[in-house]
This record gives sequence, C-alpha cells and structure tokens, in this order.
Amino acid sequence: GCCTFDEPLSSCGYSQSDDDDLNWDQVNTPIKPSSGQGMPSGSFMLVNTSGRFAGQKAHLLMPHLKENDTHCIDFHYYVSSKSGSSPGTLNIYVKVNDGPIGNPVWNTSITATWNRAELAISTFWPNFYQVVFEVVTSGHPGYVAIDEVKVLGHPCTKTPHFLRLQSVEVNAGRFATFQCTANGGTDSGDRLWLQGIYVRDAPLKDIKVFNARRFVALFSVVNATKRDAGNYRCMIRTEGGVGVSNYAELIVKEPPVPIAPPQLSSVGATYLWIQLNANSINGDGPIIQREVEYRTSSGSWYDIQPVDSTSYKIGHLDPDTEYEISVLLTRPGEGGTGSPGPALKTRTKCADPMRGPRKLEVVEIKSRQITICWEPFGYNVTRCHRYNLTVHYRYQTGGQEQVREEVSWDTESSHPQHTITNLSPYTNVSIKLVLMNPEGRKESQELVVQTDEDVPSAVPLESIQGSTFEEKIFLQWREPAQTYGVITLYEV
Repeated sequence: GCCTFDEPLSSCGYSQSDDDDLNWDQVNTPIKPSSGQGMPSGSFMLVNTSGRFAGQKAHLLMPHLKENDTHCIDFHYYVSSKSGSSPGTLNIYVKVNDGPIGNPVWNTSITATWNRAELAISTFWPNFYQVVFEVVTSGHPGYVAIDEVKVLGHPCTKTPHFLRLQSVEVNAGRFATFQCTANGGTDSGDRLWLQGIYVRDAPLKDIKVFNARRFVALFSVVNATKRDAGNYRCMIRTEGGVGVSNYAELIVKEPPVPIAPPQLSSVGATYLWIQLNANSINGDGPIIQREVEYRTSSGSWYDIQPVDSTSYKIGHLDPDTEYEISVLLTRPGEGGTGSPGPALKTRTKCADPMRGPRKLEVVEIKSRQITICWEPFGYNVTRCHRYNLTVHYRYQTGGQEQVREEVSWDTESSHPQHTITNLSPYTNVSIKLVLMNPEGRKESQELVVQTDEDVPSAVPLESIQGSTFEEKIFLQWREPAQTYGVITLYEV
C-alpha cells in the first residue's frame, strides 16, 4: 500500500475508479515541469479542478489491505488555489470487504501547503478494507494532491486505535449503546461520533478516560427502530488524523404481538377458559414469556397473569360481566414485551342469586289492597344484570285457594315497595318475594297479612222469613254472602 508515485501508480497496486467523473493525474515535475501557478513540485497524484463544474468527482483506490497486525496509514496532502477559494474537498473513505463506500471518515478543503495526516484503521482479520481518496470539485480552479502514502507497521502516533467493536441487539424503542474502547489518548479538541451506513450517526453520550493510553467512548442510538438497524463504527477525528473501528451491527428486534385474539373454550359465572392462540405473531421471537391481560369493558379494572401453557383459566371473575382479554408476548431483552394482541370480548354467565330479598314488611293495609316494602339490593345479591322480582301471594276465597304473582318493577329505588290490589276484605294473604335470574331463584321469608274489614254485602231478601204473634213479630234471615269481617249488629 505504500506509494511515492515516482513509478507508475499501478506498480503500487493503486487504480482509478470507473464510477466517477474524472481521473487523478500522476505528476512528476522533475521529469515534466508544469507552468501551472500554485502547483507543487515533485511526484504525486493530482486533480486539477480548473474548468470543472462543481460536484464532479475523482476516485483513487488503494489496494486491499488486511490488518494482520496494528498498522498506521500515513500520507501527505495539498489543497490550494491561487484565488484563495477552495478548489474542492478531499474526502477519504474506508470501504470494508468491498461493501458500500459509506460516508467519508476524513476530509479537508483548503491547506495552501503540504500537510500530513494518519489513518488508524481497525477492521480486524479476516476482514479487509480499501482506502478511497475522493476529490469533489467546487467549481473554482486549483489543485488537490496526495503524496507519500505509507503503511507503517506500528500504531499511529497522534490518533488512537479502536479495539474490536461488538454488535448490539435491542428491542425497538430502546436505547442501543455502543461501547468504543480505544488505545491512545484523547483531548477536548477531538471529535468522537458513531458513524452508520445508510443510517443516522449517533453523537457522543459519555467518555471515560482510564489513563493516558486507554479510554472508552459511549454512544446511544435513542429510541431505536427497524430503520436504525444496520452497521455502525466508531470514529475519532484528531488534529493528526482519524481513527476508524470495525463495523458492528445494530440489530433491532420488534417485540412480538399476536396476530389473532385468544379463543374462548368454555365459560362459567366466575371463570373463562381460553386458548392463547398466539402461534402467529407480528414481530420477532423467541418468545420467553406469555401473559394474559384482561379488563372489564366498562371501568378501569384490569389484571395481568403469567401463563405457562397454551390454555389458561381466568378465575375469580364477576358474574354477568363483559371482559376484554388479550395476550402479551415477551422476547429477550429490556423492553421485549410487545403491545397487547387483539382482544377477545366475552361475558361471564350469571350466577345463582346470593339470597332472597330481606326485611319484607307491610307499609299499609286496606280492605282490598296491601302495600309491602323490602330492603333494597343490588348486583352483589342478584349476581346478574338480567333478573326480575316477582310478588307471589295466595289467599282463600269461596272455599278455594287463589294463587297469584305479579312482577315488581320497583327494583332500582332506594325504598322499593309494591302494592297488591283487588284483594278480598278480611282475608289472610300469604306474601313472598322471588328473585330470579337465568341461573336460579331465591325466595324471601313468607309474610302473612290480613286485609281490613269492609262493609258486608246485603242480606239476601229471599232468606227473610217472618212469623207474627200477638205481641211480637219473629224474623229470621241468612248471613250476607260476603260478610267481609265479623258482623256485630243487624238493624231492622
């Protein structure tokens, strides 16, 4: 890789690129003097930017190099223009394993005299690399030259050498931290950054200096996404040159999310059996943990339970309640839990009522109606949102037992009551409340109440019979058909 350009550049293994706009010229002024103002003397490689449009490029390729041992590339460069304006930019690229050329690792645009720079490149065997010298014209006339390229068998003197950079794997949305360790010193004037291929660069996060010959620089790719995945390398630009590490890969994994909702196997009043149905996922594996997240469709209550099989029984649920059930999957690493998968919406069955209504009492008694009340109750008693409350009552009339039931609609009131009408006066009525839902029924205690007395019906006229005597009339008659109480007095 060493070349003084006294001999044809092909003898040094150098070559021109076929993918640029112009070539470098090999100049030897002692053999072929030049009259160009500002051109240096000697033998070197040169790009004359006179008459060139802005943005035209010339590439000079070094031979492939392998880092069997630490080495330093040392070269001289010259960028000058008689007008004082920059004739263009001298960029240096380090292309690894014939991969993408990437971004420049070093550049300069004006010097006026010959200067020296060094490249501390650490790619590590069996990787190989190639240095590319690029000139990008500015549209101003002038000269850009390089000379005395040397591959030295020892570390660079003014630029640190990086140790092997390790690849990093993170889950999407997390910080990916690269640790760049270097042999050599650094000072406040150095620029450190993490350079990526086709991805954003990362600024320096922190630096730890252990001694004059060792420091560690930390870089973070924040909130990493799949777009940030790719190859990165450590860079340090010093006053004397540039240090370049090997490429390491940033692997960004997407936390797994089930494609389909869980499936319902069976349902009870306080449990739900589900199949996780989480074999098909969006995102990356492997799956190291499965969890079931379930919440009430209304309200803010929710819970998460770890699951170690493909089916799971969710217990201790409320009867007749709608739940939304999702599966959470986790892959290795911080932030490896994906978003909940699609939700299964399902409802538990009703449960048998806890008990019947309590404190059944009489509010008002009349001859033909009775008003009753009871202790209010709610879901904790009904254990179902679909229920009804019926008033069952029975009484004797005309020698026959009458059995009736009525639906009570006053179930939401804080003072519920119900009035039974069309009763017979002075009659014993047995009353109870029955609470029913689709799963069962519970009864209250029975209450026996007698209606008030009422005016009796008329004495049957056909039953009135009389006998006359000298001093009296004797009358007799039958009792009214409906006495509606105890008759204490007849008036004639």
